[in-house]
Amino acid sequence: MKFLRTGEVTKWLKGADCKSAEVSLRGFESLPHHHLGSIDNRFEGPHLLAMRQILPGFRDFYPTSCAVRNYLLQNFRQVTRTYGFEEIDGPILEPLDLFVEKSGEEIVSQLFSFSDRGGREVALRPEFTPTLARMVAAQAATLKRPIRWCNVGEHFRYERPQRGRLRSFWQMNADLLGEGNVSADVEMIALLVAVFRGVKLGADDFVVRISDRRLWWDFLAELGLSSGQIPSILGIIDRFEREGPRELKKKLAELCPIVGSELFAAISDLRQCRTLENIKSVMGEKNLPRMDDWEKLLQLLDDLQLMPFIQIDLGIVRGLAYYTGFVFEAFERSEQGRALAGGGRYDDLLKKLHKTPLPACGFAIGDVTLGLLLQEKQLIPAYNAAPRVFVIFSNKTRKMALSICQDLRRSGISLCYDLHGESSFAKQLKEASKSGANFALFIGTDEVASGNFTLKNLSSGSVQTFTANELLSVLD
Repeated sequence: MKFLRTGEVTKWLKGADCKSAEVSLRGFESLPHHHLGSIDNRFEGPHLLAMRQILPGFRDFYPTSCAVRNYLLQNFRQVTRTYGFEEIDGPILEPLDLFVEKSGEEIVSQLFSFSDRGGREVALRPEFTPTLARMVAAQAATLKRPIRWCNVGEHFRYERPQRGRLRSFWQMNADLLGEGNVSADVEMIALLVAVFRGVKLGADDFVVRISDRRLWWDFLAELGLSSGQIPSILGIIDRFEREGPRELKKKLAELCPIVGSELFAAISDLRQCRTLENIKSVMGEKNLPRMDDWEKLLQLLDDLQLMPFIQIDLGIVRGLAYYTGFVFEAFERSEQGRALAGGGRYDDLLKKLHKTPLPACGFAIGDVTLGLLLQEKQLIPAYNAAPRVFVIFSNKTRKMALSICQDLRRSGISLCYDLHGESSFAKQLKEASKSGANFALFIGTDEVASGNFTLKNLSSGSVQTFTANELLSVLD
């Protein structure tokens, strides 16, 4: 398989550097009107340039970049099918309350939200989980358990565009609902690893870091913290790598002034655990049943030969408060260490949103960061839109030629031919070479008379003759 070089997909990912998409209009007012009107005299003024610029954080998908996107999405669809998942979808426009109910009022500032013409408050979906929850709740009584659903779709977040993070992005979601056993968590981690391996990434390219919000909750509760304090503390721990120990210590002291320094030391001990033995040492005799879950999780991952891709990292707690158990994030192993995907167990979310208690776990992968990683590693397959066959014929043989073209296309064989209909065979052959086709099929008066058609391999130059029926099997 051939792969694209870095520069060949830059246009696709150009939206990731959104400075290239944002163009200041200051100064255009001083340009002569004829300069702006040279493109289209119907428009004059700076709004012409604004109209012709893509919105910040959005992308145009030309054929090559669209092929890259489709490669990622098709891989996800193929892999999820091997794990027994069914694809679903929902509206990209949802009631605003659907997202507020899940994430709180603070989510509104991150959404493309507005009042529609009916006066309804609506938003473009920033994620798929609330839609999934509604769909499950609507048919919960009849759905066969466990539910294995996945989704591929476009999502939107109104945030500052930067490299690897856009306002419009394609996201791949997979969720397993109705099974509370640790084996379901392992299944989702295995699926995540398989998705990355499906695009030729190996254990040297990425790692899945596993942590446990339930373990953290029990640990902090044992230290005397209330259920009202623990979510805030978990949020502080989640930001540790971005903000550093000094900021963590400061925020803990503000939240718990009496035990701030002792709390920091205890949290630091648990954060640094990288083996199950480390965790047991820090936890002591506390939460032994949860240690059994950890042992089962790691044993199943080992049975599936996944441990080269796995790392215990209790510094991962996931910022979303609805996670209730094991959580995991995938990172690239390079110095950049970019996050590629994330997920975990969320047993209480469906009950909160739709009064339907149902254990669940899942994850999401975005196309932007994964695309950047594949671009840098030159793992994106080369785009080839060339037809398999270029058909060459004359006016006298047009009817027979077009009939054969239809038969070949119905059989799934891609082909093109000269649309002018007046070109010589020599010019058509030149056009065939320019098209990148593998073969040139000649349908001239001699071929029509004999019923044998000439097929030329445009790479090797070899020539063979076949009947119309034989062509189907040869070109298939």
